[in-house]
Amino acid sequence: MKAVVMAGGEGSRLRPLTVGRPKPMVPIVSRPVMEHILLLLKRHGITDIVVTLQYMAGVIQSYFGDGSQLGMRIEYTVEDVPLGTAGSVKQAQHLLTETFVVISGDALTDYDITSIVEQHRKRGAMATLTLARVSNPLEYGVVITNDDGTVRQFLEKPSWSEVFSDTVNTGIYVLEPKVLNYCPTSQSFDFSQDLFPILMRNGDPIYGHVAEGYWCDVGNLEEYARATRDVLEGRVQVTPVGRDMGNGIWMGERVDVAPDARLVGPLWLGDEVKIGPGAEIIGPSVLRDNVIVDRWATIDHSILWRSCYAGERSEVRGALLCKQVSAKSNTVIFEGAVVGDNCTIEEGAIIRANVKIWPNKQVEAGATVSSSIIYGQQGRRLLFGRNGVTGLANIDMTPEFAAKLGAAYGATLPIHSTVAVNRDLYRTSRMVKRGIVSGLSSAGINVHDLTSLPLPAARYFTQVSRALGAAHVRVSLNDSRMIDVKLIDKNGRDADRALERKVEGLFFREDFRRAQVDEIGLITYAPEAEWRYREGFMKAVDAEAVAISTPHLVIDYGQGATASMLPGLLNQLGCKVVALNAGVEDNRLAQAAIDPLESLKQLQAITAALPTDLGVGMEMSGERISLVDGQGRVVPPMTALATVTSLVLQAASAGVQAGGPSPVVAVPVTAPSILETIAERYGGTILRTKANSQAIMTAAAGENVVLAGDGEGGLIFPQFQPSFDGMFAVAKLLELLAIQGTSLGAVVSSLPRYYQSTTSVTCAWEAKGKVMRMLNENYRSQRGRHIDGIRIELGDEWVLVLPDADRPLFHIVAEARSEQAAKLLAEKYALVVNGLQR
Repeated sequence: MKAVVMAGGEGSRLRPLTVGRPKPMVPIVSRPVMEHILLLLKRHGITDIVVTLQYMAGVIQSYFGDGSQLGMRIEYTVEDVPLGTAGSVKQAQHLLTETFVVISGDALTDYDITSIVEQHRKRGAMATLTLARVSNPLEYGVVITNDDGTVRQFLEKPSWSEVFSDTVNTGIYVLEPKVLNYCPTSQSFDFSQDLFPILMRNGDPIYGHVAEGYWCDVGNLEEYARATRDVLEGRVQVTPVGRDMGNGIWMGERVDVAPDARLVGPLWLGDEVKIGPGAEIIGPSVLRDNVIVDRWATIDHSILWRSCYAGERSEVRGALLCKQVSAKSNTVIFEGAVVGDNCTIEEGAIIRANVKIWPNKQVEAGATVSSSIIYGQQGRRLLFGRNGVTGLANIDMTPEFAAKLGAAYGATLPIHSTVAVNRDLYRTSRMVKRGIVSGLSSAGINVHDLTSLPLPAARYFTQVSRALGAAHVRVSLNDSRMIDVKLIDKNGRDADRALERKVEGLFFREDFRRAQVDEIGLITYAPEAEWRYREGFMKAVDAEAVAISTPHLVIDYGQGATASMLPGLLNQLGCKVVALNAGVEDNRLAQAAIDPLESLKQLQAITAALPTDLGVGMEMSGERISLVDGQGRVVPPMTALATVTSLVLQAASAGVQAGGPSPVVAVPVTAPSILETIAERYGGTILRTKANSQAIMTAAAGENVVLAGDGEGGLIFPQFQPSFDGMFAVAKLLELLAIQGTSLGAVVSSLPRYYQSTTSVTCAWEAKGKVMRMLNENYRSQRGRHIDGIRIELGDEWVLVLPDADRPLFHIVAEARSEQAAKLLAEKYALVVNGLQR
């Protein structure tokens, strides 16, 4: 039997370890990770190997040669351009004439390959996928199987709401040669995304096999350190790394240890390592060949590659030193620091925790390095959350951070592209915005500075201009100490996860594009942005119908930028408005925003006391609204969505009766079932989406969609723009009420009754995948359609278990026949989720 070892990985997330070597050549203890894989195959009797290469192919070919030194036969195929996982194996098809194994050359495992092959043959499978259960499935491909092991569904790098299992694809396959007939020649083609779905559609037998043993995708620095530690501590069975000296200490040849040096295992000391008098080496630690540790130096929980030097009284604590690093006397290198190849740390220098130093750098004597040199990696694993990039003002979200973020975003776009940049009215937002503008300009991106427009106006301008995207900076709506930075695509919608991943990768690697002097981006103002929004706004609303009804309303502007635009628009519509919090005093720019609950109480009181039709509370960014009817009663956000749905579908019903297409309203999975009842009443359709802004905005751009809403005050009227716009929502609501001759309170009263209850359950990050898998398995017969989270159907009642993307918790949403029943249902499933964590 042959095995294909895929070894084309660049390993960008492992930088600076992979600056001078491909990912499969990164050493785990005593040998490159790919050598561990080859020796595993040899232990299972597989010695005929095909290696697929792309990045720095010569390094791998030079090291392994024809495989004879390992007692193996190795052949190579080299891709000129990346062909994807299946495409790279397709290139070796002429060498594969019988059942073969595919395995990654940059993961560490001790799986029983023989057993996996036996299972494959026993089942008569066309393809067998080796699966593992992991605590955090986000960076892997989740695979869902039926009870008999047949593969049912693939999810590639899902969000938490899509994690229906903690069972992931390890990239270890047993395949029949004819599966490669499905792969096109010389084209990028992926096993999980392209080939395996074809096999499933054709009914070819494809199975998943949950393997016992150890598997680690050595994909980032944390996983690299973990894999090294696990080898030292015996958690993974590998070919012995050297001579066992007892007490967890393993040595190569000609190791010289001073009599009074202190060694505490587990340790690997490579060939010709020298440990000086009084030195301490505390495990788990690795000192590869030719490392010298001078007198009274301390190496604690660290990895030193070959030919490193730790000077007299130096300290290396929890750090990683690549090859030929010289840390002179009295230097201190702290936990999480990584020093690249051929660096010199002069006497008395200090490298702070988590600092990354790229190869061939010199740190001056006595210097304290607290940020990465040239390149770096932040401590945070994910940059983007539900509200974009978020951090404490001038602590996390500093001008330097903002400039790096702008540079990373700019590097994803073609040079000389244009990006619009906007902010709210707060002083901290202005500071961060200027940093982002600088970063974009440095990457050769032209900037349209929109100053401080309401966010919907900035979205609209991005959509109708030639900008390829936008960035909006605001004080967080939930905490005025925090700053949010939202990235927006060219259609005015929130950036999708694909773009966020690109920006994250560039940001963490600081792999920025630096434009030449004559290509630095231009920064210009865009005064036309406001009038273009006003013009489009007035064209999209029936101004005459609103003016005839002469609506009276109270609006709380929440000291937001909408106070600069909405009054003029409402005046054009003939509205009579009582304005609250319509200005922002300069001395409040850095202070806390108005308490939304207190503002809502004030809005209720004033609306009830005056002869008004309704009251509106504007979110500070202008995207969402709160509604109060003419009697001062608050309309809950989900009820407000149902109300506007009823008005919109009733207005569209004439078109349906005339034979037109069924109007569609897009709502999140958390919305109550009365929306389907309302849609059925007027011949409309409800489209359920994931419960996040980007998904709802994407759905809003779909065919025949007349309305989208998030049930949290956000409304989208796609006829104007496919993104949340509280200002236009106010005008459209007034138009619909005027045309149908009704009031907000009357429409709310006509809605069917519904009862929902929500609660949250804390859950450790590492247990989330397990909980989702067990819910998926335990409630398989009652599962609703997979959209977001896991929905459990209970007749005319339902429960949704939704993992939070940013925090270690689950949201439980329940709908039932009564308020008490909904509450009990939510509490019951909160207990279920709690129980599944144990």
